[in-house]
Amino acid sequence: MSNLYGLIGYPLGHSFSAAFFAEKFSREHVDARYENFEMPSVGKLRDFVRAHPQLRGFNVTIPHKQAVIPHLDDLSEEAREIGAVNVVKVCRGRLVGYNTDVLGFVRSLEPLLPSESEGKVALVLGTGGASKAVCYGLRGLGYHPQFVSRTRRDSIISYADLTPALMAEAHLVVNCTPLGMYPHVDVAPDIPYHLLTPRHILYDLVYNPPETEFLRRGREHGTITKNGLEMLHLQAEAAWEIWNAPARA
Repeated sequence: MSNLYGLIGYPLGHSFSAAFFAEKFSREHVDARYENFEMPSVGKLRDFVRAHPQLRGFNVTIPHKQAVIPHLDDLSEEAREIGAVNVVKVCRGRLVGYNTDVLGFVRSLEPLLPSESEGKVALVLGTGGASKAVCYGLRGLGYHPQFVSRTRRDSIISYADLTPALMAEAHLVVNCTPLGMYPHVDVAPDIPYHLLTPRHILYDLVYNPPETEFLRRGREHGTITKNGLEMLHLQAEAAWEIWNAPARA
């Protein structure tokens, strides 16, 4: 039987991953299948893997990027540092977690950035697994990421803390929440959009719809905007390379 790959998360109606891999397999004449596996929790992950003996690897999305870690046998160094996993390789009964989100995010963001970003502040909306990879990537680009959430705690500020001074300092805003994702396309993070300028960059990890309410409001103020579709493609290609790399001894 052909090799099986897939995506676990809940819900999965928004995801383009299956379509991406179906097109890739057809274009490159790969004998494999990619399926969506809606999984409200990862508590029975091992049972799931045993039930699919053809499974060679899977992607992990909301809300399991952190919850999946205790169920794995090992992590790549990068995934361990980030504290989130979006790719799992299944090899000889072992589950090894990786993070390709950071590569996809950085490579898709870099063309938008000014020539000098060292020391600048970036606002990261949300505190889930995807935001961990984003912050890791931003630090590598020289940014100081600032988590923003609905509730203020520790080093996390709230949306109410987004003052005119902070918005003037932070020209990069990255949405790592699912707000605005299909089918709830009319909602957006509660940032002060009236303070945006053409100097700002709004990046949304959501790619369905192509222009979220977050990006639409930014565009109205002349900001540079980008959705997460290129990030999806880049991280998916990196995942494919991981799944097909020779197993370590």
